[in-house]
Amino acid sequence: MMIYKKKSMCCGCGACMEICPKKAITMVQDAEGFRYPKINRFKCIECKKCVQVCPIKNQEIVKNDNLYLGVQAKEDKLRYVSSSGGIFSILVRYVIEKQGIVYGAGYDMHMKVIHKEIYDFSQIDLIRGTKYVQSDVQRVYHSIKKNLEVDRWVLFCGTPCQVQALLLFLNKKYEKLIVVDLVCYGVPSPGIWRDYVKYLERLYNGKMSGFSFRDKRNTDNGHTCSYTISEKLYTCSIYDNLFCKMYFRNIILRPSCYECKFCTVDRKSDFTIGDFWGIEQINPEFDDGMGTSMVIAHTDKAKKIWEQIKQETHFFICMKENVLQPRLLSPTKAANGRRGFMILYKILPFSFIAKLVDN
Repeated sequence: MMIYKKKSMCCGCGACMEICPKKAITMVQDAEGFRYPKINRFKCIECKKCVQVCPIKNQEIVKNDNLYLGVQAKEDKLRYVSSSGGIFSILVRYVIEKQGIVYGAGYDMHMKVIHKEIYDFSQIDLIRGTKYVQSDVQRVYHSIKKNLEVDRWVLFCGTPCQVQALLLFLNKKYEKLIVVDLVCYGVPSPGIWRDYVKYLERLYNGKMSGFSFRDKRNTDNGHTCSYTISEKLYTCSIYDNLFCKMYFRNIILRPSCYECKFCTVDRKSDFTIGDFWGIEQINPEFDDGMGTSMVIAHTDKAKKIWEQIKQETHFFICMKENVLQPRLLSPTKAANGRRGFMILYKILPFSFIAKLVDN
């Protein structure tokens, strides 16, 4: 049994491991820090369930009657702590008020990015905010299915490939499932993120307990990074941050991201959310430096929910052309220096890598 022939054909969602009836698949990290499925040939029974849940092998072309929106939460505090306009927090509250459960990306005690579940709105900080790292989502598939089977509301937010993997895993429509995907630039290596965290902890001689990629303290639309090490706060421009430099130079993204087929406005999710790029030109009144969410409601379910939550927002309806940022048109292109960078990453201490990137 072969799930993928080359690494660009695997997005690392882990659905194959979760669906395997014989537990014949494990996710193993490669030298670039990305997880890939490894099959135990002695356990595999060739049922092909792993292939059936692969989001890359089972992409569907959909045409939606989309509703395009620019959204800001009316609550200033809610928008301040959000990466963009606060629509995710509003959707979370909608589900929590229905005694539902929400799954989103957060940090564990070692600063690894994993998908977590929350039951109360007071827990939202555990999963709120942009994470420029590929999250480990594999442990939540069965939990989501279990909650849906007892007729509980569930909200899942992730990358487009993670959402597609979940829908394939469930293989059934649930009226109380809300799936939200992101406008995704591409997912950086969890291994490089882990090394970066360790590098900062050594540099500042402490333990990291939090990291914000989109801090808004400077009212700059979240272009500040902040992190806490041993209860001391450090800040810098997102463009000066070492990890973000590697990210935006396109040298640490997963190989499949450079060939992503989900870079379109038409998706199988209920909502697509992201930053509203170009808001200063589309609607200058919304450009106050505190962020605006770009929202695409794809399904009838999403549009019904929007009607129930829109009173909590300032919003405007716009045209498709207004939201067509690059990652809704085509995938990120790999940098010419990616291969060379990864070779050096495999053989050099991370402190040397840091000096190379900063110079």
